[in-house]
Amino acid sequence: MAKNILKTPALLQYILETSSYPKEHEQLKQLRETTIQKYGKMSVMNVPLDEAQFISMLLKIMNANKTLEIGVFTGYSFLTTALALPPNGKVIGIDMDREAYETGLPFIQKAEVEHKIDFIHTDAFSGLNGLIDGKHEESFDYAFVDADKENFTKYHEVLLKLVRKGGIIAYDNTLRSGSVAMSEDDEMDDNTKRKRKIAIEFNNYIANDTRVESTIVSIGDGVTLCRVL
Repeated sequence: MAKNILKTPALLQYILETSSYPKEHEQLKQLRETTIQKYGKMSVMNVPLDEAQFISMLLKIMNANKTLEIGVFTGYSFLTTALALPPNGKVIGIDMDREAYETGLPFIQKAEVEHKIDFIHTDAFSGLNGLIDGKHEESFDYAFVDADKENFTKYHEVLLKLVRKGGIIAYDNTLRSGSVAMSEDDEMDDNTKRKRKIAIEFNNYIANDTRVESTIVSIGDGVTLCRVL
């Protein structure tokens, strides 16, 4: 089961069976299943199905054309984005793990959207700075960040230079399984404490950033949407 903030398994299953599974693209389904088979528990690094469909709907409502993704893994959200974009749309993905990306590449090809995709095999900062040097400032309609959470704040500063006014920057895993609402005195392991602290600091940072209008959506493991002002 993918990460999800919903604590009622029956309710999540209802959402998946009623709204998500019936509408999942065949190549997305095969990519999801292949990722689970190959990576096991690590497959949760891909976005959950209901979150992916939310992203797809958002992109279509926005009429997004040029998008960016930081952290690709096997490409479930990458393929979701490509499918949601118009025929001339483009999604640029940045990730250090080429093997994981190539696991999902056959499904991207079968979905006939490879022409919309540009994969940059490098670390996030090098990739982002390369886009700035390549004169991509304020040209992206949408950016999705699902990489190392410790650097979300630093990524945010660069993305504000790349995403146009009125565009959206989305950050994944900002509710951390609900741990952000727990007290420091509550029992939790050291890893959860660390992740909770990082998420809280980032959420507070975004809440006080007057350059964006933001909201936290309780889908998946929490998604923070920032509209650039």
